[in-house]
Amino acid sequence: MIRKNLDFENNSAIIDLYGEHGRNLKMIENALGVDIDVRGNKLTISGDEAGIDIAHKTCSQLYQLIERGYPLQTRDVEFALGILSEDPTARIADIFLDKLTIKSGKRTITPKSLAQKFYVEAIRNSDIVFGIGPAGTGKTYLAMAMAVAALLNDEITRIIMVRPAVEAGERLGFLPGDLEEKVNPYLRPLYDALYDMLPFERVARLLERGIIEVAPLAFMRGRTLNDAFIILDEAQNTTSAQMKMFLTRIGFGSKAVVTGDITQIDLEDKNKSGLVEARRLLKDIPGISFAMFSKKDVVRHPLVKRIIQAYEEDERK
Repeated sequence: MIRKNLDFENNSAIIDLYGEHGRNLKMIENALGVDIDVRGNKLTISGDEAGIDIAHKTCSQLYQLIERGYPLQTRDVEFALGILSEDPTARIADIFLDKLTIKSGKRTITPKSLAQKFYVEAIRNSDIVFGIGPAGTGKTYLAMAMAVAALLNDEITRIIMVRPAVEAGERLGFLPGDLEEKVNPYLRPLYDALYDMLPFERVARLLERGIIEVAPLAFMRGRTLNDAFIILDEAQNTTSAQMKMFLTRIGFGSKAVVTGDITQIDLEDKNKSGLVEARRLLKDIPGISFAMFSKKDVVRHPLVKRIIQAYEEDERK
């Protein structure tokens, strides 16, 4: 049994670090199999060397974050544990303090994993970025945050959000309404992310003026998109021809982010997914980046990560 001590001076920061009834410390204990003894401003961490090392780094780095004014939440402790368990040399502050500034927005948005941090940096530095991984890893949400920030900072003149309307089990022709009403359910997740970042009235004005456009993929044919931030969501359900068509719409001053989960292909021939082919053909082209996510990067309800793992294990069997 090894022991390591930590001493803190800021009483206010200590309270936030410990969490209500010490729940943040209990989370660290359960995740790493260590014991944390509290004596006022002093922590004594006991356990094996690997567990102690991660626990020590987690506590000290989160304490430093709090001292810098970061509003620590319980989920942040979980994210920090995941990051440092994956890469013990990581600096939590470099990730959690990378704020995506959205003027007049509703919340502060920051990466919550190493993969998310890489993804955000890739979007900043590359004109075309692919975000590939399971649901709940923040692929679409972070892309939307980057797009909104770019629009409000006058880096682009419009946002175009696109999804393929794949008929997964039901026919569009049988749905009520005109074409717009038929495809709208497929685009709803994009609207949800948008409304989470900007006031409803402002989104409505931007949509009305055409500054923000939400459309099915088929509507992109024949267009050239300049000075735009284009997001193609659910790209695993594009065909090879559709993916090529979309990628060749990009004009001067534009940036495109393509997101999808290659384990959730609804096409009849899953081997013909445009996202799968694009990963194979474009992975070595300068200016195009690929950010790969896994279940470790899930930032939804904790059960989502376990659900993904259960399905992965079943598929392996």
